[in-house]
Amino acid sequence: MNPARILIVEDEPEIADNLAALLTAKGHKVATCLEGAEGVTRARKESFDLVLLDVMLPRMSGFDVCKLLKADPKTSKLKIVMVTGLGRMGDVEEAFRAGADDYLIKPFDSARLFKKIEKVMAQP
Repeated sequence: MNPARILIVEDEPEIADNLAALLTAKGHKVATCLEGAEGVTRARKESFDLVLLDVMLPRMSGFDVCKLLKADPKTSKLKIVMVTGLGRMGDVEEAFRAGADDYLIKPFDSARLFKKIEKVMAQP
C-alpha cells in the first residue's frame, strides 16, 4: 500500500490518537481534528488523499462534513471512509447518500482498517 495523506476527523481524542499511531506506523502522513467544521477547513486548506470521518461529531455530523467535502470542487475527489458505531441502523445507507466511498463499523481491528484504506485508495 502506498503511503497516503490521511485526515482523521474523530471527536474522541484517544481513538484519534490510536488511529494516527497505527497509520503513521504504516508510513502514512496523518493529521487529526476533533470536530467536523475543523475537518472541512483542514481538508480545504491542506492536501489529503483520504478522510476517516466519524459519524457522531459535535456541532456538525460526519454526514454533513461528507456532503460539504464532496460538493466542493477543491475536495470532491477526496476518498472518504465513514466510521460509525455498531448497531446504528441506517448509518451505512446515509453514509453512501452523503457521498462516502466506504464505511467502517466500530469497533474494528487494524487489519480491517488497512484493507478498507487499500480498497478505497485503489478505486479510480
